[in-house]
Amino acid sequence: MLSHRAIWEALDALAERHGLSASGLAKLAGLDSTAFNPSKRISKDGRERWPSTESIAKVLEATNEAIEDFLAGGVPYPQGGPNGGTTVPLLGFAQAGSGGYFDSAGFPVGQGWDEVRFPGLTDGTAYALEVTGDSMQPLYRDGDRLIISPTEQLRRGDRVVVRTHEGEVMAKILYRQTEKQIELHSINPDHPPRIFKPSEIDWIARILWASQ
Repeated sequence: MLSHRAIWEALDALAERHGLSASGLAKLAGLDSTAFNPSKRISKDGRERWPSTESIAKVLEATNEAIEDFLAGGVPYPQGGPNGGTTVPLLGFAQAGSGGYFDSAGFPVGQGWDEVRFPGLTDGTAYALEVTGDSMQPLYRDGDRLIISPTEQLRRGDRVVVRTHEGEVMAKILYRQTEKQIELHSINPDHPPRIFKPSEIDWIARILWASQ
């Protein structure tokens, strides 16, 4: 999987390439100047804190850099695509809602997948889902690819992909999970929260990254 240290080192390297401090990079992207400070990388109780996908997207837009180059530490990939990284299965949300593509734990099954290469990924269970439509805007747009891990531990506030036993597949924010219910909040503010019984959920997998 993408490591906490690798992401922050990539941000520091990006700032250095553009002659900026971490604070300067944050301000360039329209973020709070302290967003990337070392003090923001570890919480008071010692847990790792990650930069948000929105922050990374704003930084890449502000510096006009590609996600592949960002993860590679600024060394552009040769024309035709990256040589490093991991090749992962790729499918669309419509396929994810169909039967036969996943086992009960949310792992892709079968053969004949499309594939996409993603740099910096070491999670052998990960796969990619391609967003279709506008239901996940403004965070995820049509054509974005979400890198999903069915093995990552879930925590409140994680962005997740959820599949119900009825075949509905959605990208949500895990707000609360108890033995009696699972509460999911929408990325798009126009969509209300959803509450499910655990028995209604086929699987939940954490979104590691969005390739935008």
